[in-house]
Amino acid sequence: MADIEFEKRLSVTETDIEGLKVVDLAVHGDSRGWFKENWQRAKMCALGIPDLRVVQNNISYNDKKGATRGIHAEPWDKFISIARGSVFGAWVDLREGSATYGRVYTTTLDPSKAIYVPRGVGNSFQALEDRTAYTYLVDAHWSLELKKTYTFVNLADPQLGIEWPIPLSEATISEADRHHPMLADVVPMAPRRTLVTGCNGQLGRAVRTLAEERGLLGAFDFCDIDTFDMSDPEAYGQYDWDLYGTVINCGAYTAVDRAETPEGRVACWKANATGPALLARTCAEHGITLVHVSSDYVFDGTRELHDESEPLSPLSVYGQSKAAGDLAVAGCPRHYVVRSSWVIGDGRNFVRTMCALSDRAADPADGLGRVTVVDDQLGRLTFTRDMAAAILHLLEARAPWGTYDCTGSGAVRSWADIARAVFDAANGNGDAVVPVSTAEYYANAEGPVAPRPHFSALDLSKLESAGFHMPDWQEELEEYLGKILS
Repeated sequence: MADIEFEKRLSVTETDIEGLKVVDLAVHGDSRGWFKENWQRAKMCALGIPDLRVVQNNISYNDKKGATRGIHAEPWDKFISIARGSVFGAWVDLREGSATYGRVYTTTLDPSKAIYVPRGVGNSFQALEDRTAYTYLVDAHWSLELKKTYTFVNLADPQLGIEWPIPLSEATISEADRHHPMLADVVPMAPRRTLVTGCNGQLGRAVRTLAEERGLLGAFDFCDIDTFDMSDPEAYGQYDWDLYGTVINCGAYTAVDRAETPEGRVACWKANATGPALLARTCAEHGITLVHVSSDYVFDGTRELHDESEPLSPLSVYGQSKAAGDLAVAGCPRHYVVRSSWVIGDGRNFVRTMCALSDRAADPADGLGRVTVVDDQLGRLTFTRDMAAAILHLLEARAPWGTYDCTGSGAVRSWADIARAVFDAANGNGDAVVPVSTAEYYANAEGPVAPRPHFSALDLSKLESAGFHMPDWQEELEEYLGKILS
């Protein structure tokens, strides 16, 4: 039996492989034997171990000294500790795109030392004593689909330079482990996949385009309500959720006036509240990061600038359903609520509508002449490309979980101001825009009208503190108009 160092202080040490962490455990021993807290979530997470969502506990028993296993990179995070005996361990980073790819770390583990191994880092263990047993906690269930994603590298690869205490020629090794590829021939483990819901909307299309530009498209799956209705509990069975690390929910019901009708109210709450709640529950169960898109309509618009700490105060059915969705998503441990306003992208939107009206106003034969646009709703445009970039930044930077305001930066303007700018760019007829109040604009509306926030500008300081600066919306508008008017 290995000499165990008793009464160590619980501590975590970083290694030179990104994410691989060694844990010194406090083992309490006397003449009877020893006791330890093998996994203590609160204490270990406080010291920097990621919150391991344990779903499976495995034990490996090695009857004879020299039993050697590996090198296996598996598609889950794991926490490995010794129950009896001791092992020499070697770990190799086999993650695609990792800054420490191919790097090796070795150490000896006994009951007083454990290790946290992130997904895609290869494991190998050599028993240094007879009847050695080690246990590992994992955050995904074993399945045939996940087994297909395993990655291996050869124990004897000279490029790795692992100095095994017991020479491999004297060790007990399975035939499969003897024939793993050398590092030069390894297919690196790809990251967990990303699922984008609402892929046919303005933001969903922008996320797809940006993923393609960055060479990420192969790791992305896309769906819309026609293939995956996230408000239907039965629909979730079509996915193996352990394959996914991220869900970006771009789906929503956005017909704010129609939401005030009896049928619209039902559809709105299904899409904006029920769907996100089911999605949040699924992501929580599988340790998935959930990105959810919110709206300025969750506020009553009385504050000139809204930050993430402002209490929810929605005025409309749409706003209420979005607020309910936000609250549901906040229950998912790994979440980003990305709150936006006045969204412009590829598809029907305010800017395109104003371009069409400008053309009509410029045509003497049309007879339109002038166009009324509200001037008492104030905010900034948000272009979907910028929003997509902000979302990917939060994910890549591993920003703290929570809510982030995300709109274009720059001056706060009214819808009428924006309309004039579009009219001038399209046909030089900004004077055709007639500013009116919201009450005047909807005075003769035939159907129900949802109340609108007066102020829609969002505070960007939290997003900026996370390292992302949204472009000025006026500059983005100019570029956008240059594309659609050319």
